[in-house]
Parts: sequence; structure tokens; C-alpha cells
Amino acid sequence: MNTETTRRLFLRNLGLATVGVTIIPTWLTSCTSKNETSSGMFFKISLAEWSLHKALFANEFTNLDFPLIAKRDYGIDAIEYVNAFFKDKAQDQAYLADLKQRCDDNGVTSLLIMCDGEGYLGDLDETKRNEAVDNHKKWVEAAKFLGCHSIRVNAFGVGEREAVAAAATDGLGSLSTFAKDFNINVIVENHGSNSSDGQWLSSVIKNTGMSNCGTLPDFGNFCVKRADGSEWGSECVEWYDRYKGVEEMMPFAKGVSAKSYDFDELGNCIETDYAKMLSIVKDSGYTGYIGIEYEGGKLSEPDGIRATKALLERIGNSL
Repeated sequence: MNTETTRRLFLRNLGLATVGVTIIPTWLTSCTSKNETSSGMFFKISLAEWSLHKALFANEFTNLDFPLIAKRDYGIDAIEYVNAFFKDKAQDQAYLADLKQRCDDNGVTSLLIMCDGEGYLGDLDETKRNEAVDNHKKWVEAAKFLGCHSIRVNAFGVGEREAVAAAATDGLGSLSTFAKDFNINVIVENHGSNSSDGQWLSSVIKNTGMSNCGTLPDFGNFCVKRADGSEWGSECVEWYDRYKGVEEMMPFAKGVSAKSYDFDELGNCIETDYAKMLSIVKDSGYTGYIGIEYEGGKLSEPDGIRATKALLERIGNSL
């Protein structure tokens, strides 16, 4: 049996395996069974690959299968990659061509690549900061090849708030200058530490003076201080107001991330008031994609994605 036949059989079996074998809330079934269109909403829906990170890390499928899965299983035709799932393929033209063809075959649009692990763009050490800028350039080129509009980066740095802001402004400005020739945006997500402070991040973006440098407001990720001083992982000891933060970042937004964890019996997100949050997004004049990024543990990844999609459609159609 050749590789392609094996892949097709695997995907066919995956499709069979994902058919309602678990008991899910009736509101989720009723909201998603008709796969209603989002034509009446002010935004379009995309799927962030991180929503399926458990399955991807478990090798249940690969990044190459993501376009098909997004379209077939969730009716979503726009996707957001995470570089961790094809970290060594940024300059592999054969791989990228295969991925692009799979998107084309399934009518799926590639929107952005979320980039992690390439160094701190706000590093106070100029040499390390420049290395981080250079490390991201291959992802700019890959994004251009795939037809994306942006790469998502981090504005991390260790030091005093003002010093890191100056360094991040420099690093982001340098990378954005490079990316401008490729017609690619460099966008920063609130992703921990200073970057989760909406006022700080907005100031950094503004000070780059680059029209292709913007934000990716995430409905979650507003921990500005953790017990061990890290960006992620340890207990959060200081939170930034998520609604205030999103409102501050929206003037620079080139994408939006709908983070979700848990849902109540009515299908509402427990940690975020989606009606309030989507109203903030709408009032900013934004009409682009909002990407589903489910990270919860009570629902499976597939059911969490469907629950978030149903919520976005329900609230979106009411605004």
C-alpha cells in the first residue's frame, strides 16, 4: 500500500471516528447540526491550529492534514497555523507546496502563521534581538508562499517595562521593514508579561511607525505577572482587564483570536462575556476573521471547537 493510499484511508477512518461517539450538550448539537452560514455577521470565522494541539502532539494527524480537517469536520475555510507543527519546514519548498495544494484542493485560505520559539524581539541585548529578527524572516517568506497576510510574533523581553518597550519597538520595526517587501503583516498577540498589557502593547505597535505592524487581540491571555516571572506556566498573580485590553488593541488589529475554555449549560463561554467582547470588536470597525482557539479540557477538542463556533455564530448574528 503506497503512502498516499495509507493517508487517505487514515483520514477516512479519522472521519468515521469523529462522528458523535460522545455525549454532548443538546445546545451544541442543535447549534451546529445545520452548520449555519455566517453571512449575516460582521466577521468571518477561521480556525486556529492550536485548538487541535493535543491531537497534533499525539500524532493523530499532521499539519498537512489541517486544511482538510478544518473544512470537512468544522465547515471552516480559513486557517491559522502554528509553527511548532512544522518547525523544520519553513524553507522546505516541496512541503510548503504540498500544504498549499491541499488548501487549494479543499477551498481553504491560509491566513497567518503563529510563530514561537524564535527568540525575543524585545531582547535588551541588541545582538540577540537581531538574531530573533533574522530567525523570523523565514516565516515571513513561508507566509508569503502560502498566501497568508501575517505572521504572529511575540514582543517578549526581560527587564524594566520601558526598556523592553524600546527594544520591542526596535525589533518589531526591523522585522516589519523586512516583511513589508513581502506584503506580510507582523502582528503581536497579548501572550503574557508586558504584551498582555493593552496600553503597553498598543504604544509599542504605534511607535514602530510601520503600517504592517499590528496586533492580534486574544480574548484570553491577559496575565501580566506570574509567580515565577515567566510568560506562561506558573500561577498568575496579576491580571489585566480583558475587555479594556482588547479595546486598546483593536485600533491596530489585523486579526482577532476567540479564546475559549469552558461553557455553561446554555453554551456561553464561562470566562469571557462574548456578547460584550464581540461588541467591542464590532465597535472598532473590524470586519475581518475571528479565529477559534479552544483550550479547554472539559469538552474534547472537536466539541470545544464546535461550541466556540456555535457561540460566535449565535452572538455574531445578534449584533
